Amino acid sequence: MRQYLVFLVAPLVFLAVFTFYPAVATFVYSFYTGGGFGFDNYAKVLTDTNPLRALVLPTLSGTPPWGALVHNVVWIAIHVPVVTVLGLLLAFVLKYYVVGSNVVKGVVFLGMVVPPAVSGLIIRFMFDRDIGLVPMFFSALGVKELAVTWIAYPGLALYALILGSVWVWLGFSVTIFAAALEAVPKSHIEAARVFGASSWQIFRRVVVPEVRPAIIIVVVMTVLWDMKIFDVVFASTGGGPGGATNVLALVMYNYFARLLDYYRSAAVAVILTLLVVPAIVVAIKRWL
Repeated sequence: MRQYLVFLVAPLVFLAVFTFYPAVATFVYSFYTGGGFGFDNYAKVLTDTNPLRALVLPTLSGTPPWGALVHNVVWIAIHVPVVTVLGLLLAFVLKYYVVGSNVVKGVVFLGMVVPPAVSGLIIRFMFDRDIGLVPMFFSALGVKELAVTWIAYPGLALYALILGSVWVWLGFSVTIFAAALEAVPKSHIEAARVFGASSWQIFRRVVVPEVRPAIIIVVVMTVLWDMKIFDVVFASTGGGPGGATNVLALVMYNYFARLLDYYRSAAVAVILTLLVVPAIVVAIKRWL
């Protein structure tokens, strides 16, 4: 038995050096103030009013910037329901009502295959006034207020990234729900049709209860993705204009890479970790 333990040495050393030590060091550094230890770093990052570093701005105006933490909350509030509902509806329609659905699933999943940084650039182009599909669509409808370069306006930039991220993450949602629908007994669907149930009734009363575990997985994983989102924002807007699209992970990056303030960056990292812990706990309880 002991000879098998030798094979655990390499992965344990790897985890200790590249996972456990950085995590503990980040936690310790977040309390280091140069002359000792305290909560000064946390106080500073929570009260910073620079739009590109603020977690919560003192006043919430009608449009962003509101602060990175508020932006993440808004992202979750919009992105999670849209991705969950739209993903389940698409998976349901593709399975029971569309011929050749595998091709459509491949197209939908394209957003997950594209690297996040590239996705950010694609989103930037999608909402460009001259070449973007979204402004062209609203221009055709005569809605001139939305036929503009969305990411250039603080009131639209955050929503542009959120809507663009729906395309990026929808493939994950559809894939999970498509797999869950395979486990739904066909007899349940057929019985509902025999009793005259409409497609909406089948979806609401048969499919949704059957795939509830998958819904929880999609919601939890989407919340985690939204809380730590960085690549899409960094590549598309860099947190601008004027901090209107700033998010927590970008604040951590700004402190670390731009200001070289490693201790405040560590404080933001700890705050971000504490915010995602509840979602991780739910995921572990669900999967175990």
